[in-house]
Amino acid sequence: MSRPRMPSLVRASLAAAAAFAAVLSVFGPAPAARAAREPSYVALGDSYSADVFVRPWDESDGCGRSYRSYPHQVAQDLGLHLTDVTCGAAEVRDGILEPQPASKLHGPPSVPPAGGWREKRPQIDYLHDDTDYVSVGIGGNSLGFGDIVTQCLERGARSIGLGTPCTNYFTTGEGREWLAGKFAQLDHDFGQMMTEIRDRAPGAKVLVVGYPAIVPTNSGCSWGVWRQLGTTAKKDMPWLDGLERELNELIERHAVEHGATYVDIYGPSAGHGLCAPEGERWMYGVKDDLTGDGDQTDTPSELCDEIPGNGAACTFVHPNAHGADNQARQVRAAFEQRRALVPAAGRRF
Repeated sequence: MSRPRMPSLVRASLAAAAAFAAVLSVFGPAPAARAAREPSYVALGDSYSADVFVRPWDESDGCGRSYRSYPHQVAQDLGLHLTDVTCGAAEVRDGILEPQPASKLHGPPSVPPAGGWREKRPQIDYLHDDTDYVSVGIGGNSLGFGDIVTQCLERGARSIGLGTPCTNYFTTGEGREWLAGKFAQLDHDFGQMMTEIRDRAPGAKVLVVGYPAIVPTNSGCSWGVWRQLGTTAKKDMPWLDGLERELNELIERHAVEHGATYVDIYGPSAGHGLCAPEGERWMYGVKDDLTGDGDQTDTPSELCDEIPGNGAACTFVHPNAHGADNQARQVRAAFEQRRALVPAAGRRF
């Protein structure tokens, strides 16, 4: 499949000169030495920042970055020069701090080319002394969110949706110990990452982006519906929601401790989880229809073919196009607020 056309980006580029002048008039004059270039913005993160499966996406390297993701929308709106190295399946260590192995590149495209994908450079390597803005959205894969949801699907299937089999597993015995170890490692690695971001880009304004609400309420969800949470037991959903809020709290704490701005995505999206009515959902379910611009498709992997349901792709619980737009609104507002706090004499654009 050829790389998709990007009419929205073309239109944005045609208006860039006028838009950039407007941005400057809002945010104040740049020092003469910096006026010749757009402020630089580096976006780091995982599939929730890459907004995988939101059309159109980049098919070139297995990361699945959407051209409608919040980094792209914010960069276009604010006249920033974007370096987008977000990547689906990235972890704090295997992705941000260290290379992301080829075995941890899952697309889309979900079916890799002959010979597979190539290992990715550490995302942190793209930060430099002259980086003006950084956003980072990461942590879910390090915590093992995909493995957790898979456990919930399998245990919910065995219980025919009755009881709280997933909650029971992760709050007692082996499951509890495994999850505690994941949180402890993530806490350590996230702190190291934030320190490294500041060392690599000491003058940058750093935004740390949280995760959106997935199941803040199970009202509207049904067992066995793959456009929602498949065979996850309905009574396990409050625990899953609590787990996500705990993850966001860890992320926010590190943002505050390292002088960064935390961007709350959960709160504004709480009424739009994957149990919401179809027209109000900002999240994909396990297997769902694609959203966004154009008609790009994804050839299902063998594993995806085994999952029942008639959705177009195994989107596996990610923001859809509406969710990506909400992320963009929140991140844009945070950029603008952070900008407003900088005295005029110290402004970098």
